Amino acid sequence: MEQSLSYQARRALLQQTVPQYREASPSHKKTLLDAFVAATGYHRTYARWLLNHAEEVQQTLQRPRPPQYGPEVQHALFLVWHAANRICAKRLIPFLPILIESLERHEHLQISEKCRRQLLAMSAATADRLLASQRKPGQRGLSTTRAGTLLKQQIPIRTFEEWKETRPGFLEADLVAHCGTDIEGGYLYTLTLTDVATGWTECLPLLYRSQETVLAALQQARLLFPFPILGIDTDSGGEFINEAVIAYCEQAHMTFTRGRPYLKNDQCFVEQKNGAIVRQVVGYDRLVGEHAYRQLTELYRALRLYVNCFQPSMKLLSKQRDGKKVRYVYDPAKTPLQRLFLSGVLPANKQQELTGVAQALDPIRLLRQLEQLQQAVFRCAIGCAPFVSSPLSDPLHVFSVAQCTAGSLPEVRNAPVPPAGLETLYREQERRKRILGWRRTHKDPFEGEWEQIFSWLQANPERSGGDIFRELQRRSPGRYQPLQIRTLQRGMRKIRTYLLESVEEQWQAEVIHGSSSPPVPSTENSARSPDH
Repeated sequence: MEQSLSYQARRALLQQTVPQYREASPSHKKTLLDAFVAATGYHRTYARWLLNHAEEVQQTLQRPRPPQYGPEVQHALFLVWHAANRICAKRLIPFLPILIESLERHEHLQISEKCRRQLLAMSAATADRLLASQRKPGQRGLSTTRAGTLLKQQIPIRTFEEWKETRPGFLEADLVAHCGTDIEGGYLYTLTLTDVATGWTECLPLLYRSQETVLAALQQARLLFPFPILGIDTDSGGEFINEAVIAYCEQAHMTFTRGRPYLKNDQCFVEQKNGAIVRQVVGYDRLVGEHAYRQLTELYRALRLYVNCFQPSMKLLSKQRDGKKVRYVYDPAKTPLQRLFLSGVLPANKQQELTGVAQALDPIRLLRQLEQLQQAVFRCAIGCAPFVSSPLSDPLHVFSVAQCTAGSLPEVRNAPVPPAGLETLYREQERRKRILGWRRTHKDPFEGEWEQIFSWLQANPERSGGDIFRELQRRSPGRYQPLQIRTLQRGMRKIRTYLLESVEEQWQAEVIHGSSSPPVPSTENSARSPDH
């Protein structure tokens, strides 16, 4: 029976019923007991015991149990929880010993031995109860996936139930659109790659969505992951299902699989990271333009260190069904770095290098710098207009590894950068002429406009073919027919390939090696930041 009264109201009713119950006859006691059970919802046996032991119940109410966790324990719990980016208690509690040791090593936390014992003995339910007032509901984003019908039959399907891989190297990939509330026009994307076995996650920004930018990001990701990529699983979007990506995976000896259309659960591992990492940190604003792209790059440089070294997660071990209820069994929470060490695939020197990086990082300072980079990305956000460039008033906020470490990290050297002379500039001009003057079998409907289109894409690479086609129609009414947009898109693909190749070395230095500015021509070796 449902309990319609609060706890205090049921105790007050008990005190009112006790005098009548004790003076009543046996038959009248049965009537009073029935009314008391109906009002409180108690079991009949328990209700009878309460009416016969009211004095003991009253003494218990007068002597409440003192709180077990004092202000020192709660303050330490709040500090550790904020340092772990306010994750749930089931992920936080198993990670407490390592996190407390790290905060004490960097002098952010000083607690007594009694407080330490209480913190480490606290259950996840108790921690969630103490932290319940800080939780806020999240938002949801929009889907921009367009099915790639070409070559779908050549790529095998892999569902979420078929992931039995325990060796690191098999990834799930997905794109996150930073489009705000309107999917029209151009905007930035994030390519999220997560390892199924360890949870190691890398995020790479894209200026626009195409097979060329996705392929370039996959090439960069192979340098970011500390282990070789053995396989990749994507959705059925055209940016993944194309000949270029298939050929690259075959050349790199990577297994390429895909999920079923309209079933996001087939990519459950990367979809979870999209919400827990990208959406939680970057949010749902609209990001457009090169300045926002570079700022998002700096944010992801800091985020990869924080997520992979200080964000524990749990892996599902089994599901047990009991009628309508399903019981999920998870393993103890571990960070991706811990799971990578336990896998045993890293050589000793690489494992020692990553251990030194993790120990030198200060989670509090890293989180503070991550929040500053997050605010810088928020300042790049624009309204919901289909095509408006991001503001350029704020300078680029650069991630610095030295500001979030207690000492020096292992240094990795780069190959020398060749100087750019007149021969290089002449070669670039020849390549541009070749791109804009490719051979055509029919009359070019956009003759005389390719230089303008090239300048538009050079200034705003994220502009879509539909946006530029509508701009050309406004400039020359009646000149262009709807079917001619295919010719424009083919030409834009060639221009974007040229632009992507011309800036690949520069962006690779910023995304992977961590240089804070475009590389300066030099004949000497240049050191890169050790967050690789």
